[in-house]
Amino acid sequence: MDELEKALDKDQVQDSTKVEQVEVNIDEMFGMPGAESVMLPADEEKSKTMFSKETVDTTFLDKAASKEEVAKKEEVEETIAELDSLITQEEDAGNKGRPKVDKSGLAELATKMIEEGTLIPFDDEKPLEEYTTKDFRELFEANFQERENAIRENTPKEFFQALPEELQVAAKYVADGGTDLKGLFRTLAHVEEMRDLDPSDENDQIVIARQYLHATNFGTADEIESEIEDWMDMGRLEKKAQQFKPKLDRMQEEIIERQLADQEIKREQQAQAAKQYQDNVYNTLSTGELGGIKLDRKVQGMLFSGLVQPSYPSISGKPTNLLGHLLEKYQFVEPRHDLIAEALWLLADPDGYKNKMRDQGSRQATEKAVRQLKTEQGRRLSSSIVEPDEAPRRTTTSSTKPQRTISRGNFFKRG
Repeated sequence: MDELEKALDKDQVQDSTKVEQVEVNIDEMFGMPGAESVMLPADEEKSKTMFSKETVDTTFLDKAASKEEVAKKEEVEETIAELDSLITQEEDAGNKGRPKVDKSGLAELATKMIEEGTLIPFDDEKPLEEYTTKDFRELFEANFQERENAIRENTPKEFFQALPEELQVAAKYVADGGTDLKGLFRTLAHVEEMRDLDPSDENDQIVIARQYLHATNFGTADEIESEIEDWMDMGRLEKKAQQFKPKLDRMQEEIIERQLADQEIKREQQAQAAKQYQDNVYNTLSTGELGGIKLDRKVQGMLFSGLVQPSYPSISGKPTNLLGHLLEKYQFVEPRHDLIAEALWLLADPDGYKNKMRDQGSRQATEKAVRQLKTEQGRRLSSSIVEPDEAPRRTTTSSTKPQRTISRGNFFKRG
């Protein structure tokens, strides 16, 4: 025991002990009490968590944002309407030979706003003095849109920074694709309980010492309790608690950081997989041919968007692409199990399915050729029969030249 005390007094525990490593699978970790030795609950009278804090009413943010959005929308609509009116006047003046509408005021206004930094000019070299009213409308409308995009982009960041630390962690977890919110808040609550432990409180001193010794794999539960009792008898427990508390808090933070880092890696992997999938679809369709069949641009676009854009609601509650939508539609909503079975056959055995389709096409072509031959043969036989009472007629064949033709230009032929 004396050797242990000396080691602790010299702050060598961190070097001579090993903190238990936890698998950074956030869903598993947050689905059960993580870091078993560290995050045990404190006494009931000290179990203050972030959930016991006074809640803050933030509905005024939504109301203020809504009023600001409505006001700006009305301003944009009013300005665009005035420009549309000027455009109409300009067109009427041009059609009826009247003097053109004076745009010098618009040019002066735009120049002043650009100098003040309240208007962003286009990146072309056309001077404002040569702008038409339509050009000014496009310029102002583009700036309004840019302003809306900036507000839409910055508002979530400002709101995020104003959130309490625990909710910032939760927001980042959800943004990175995490789904186990109950487990997340359970873990955050345990971390908050550990932060609220007071090293000067006798009961909290015991909890702090116990948690730290568990976390550093000091020994069995009996050995830990025996060590704590010895420190209490010698009046050293408060000193040990003061020494352990900062280290224990840092352990808690590292656990959460590892969870978020793991989730961030998963999000990046998902984003990379999605990009690779989209690139593969693009490369497959960009050749303009699929299974030996030429594709026009309309079909190419339909196939690409149908495979990469999750634009349809799904039974699972998550959006899906056109392929998933049609599979659900023809299985459950408007049953067409013949189509589903054919699609399954093609996906399960592409070569076998295509060979059957080729065989069927060849058979149909053969049957059609046989029917045409029989028809032609029957026509020839009927035309060669001569009635007995009729003398054969002498026919003369006139020599005619074949008609001259030209090839039809194929405008859709690929170069």
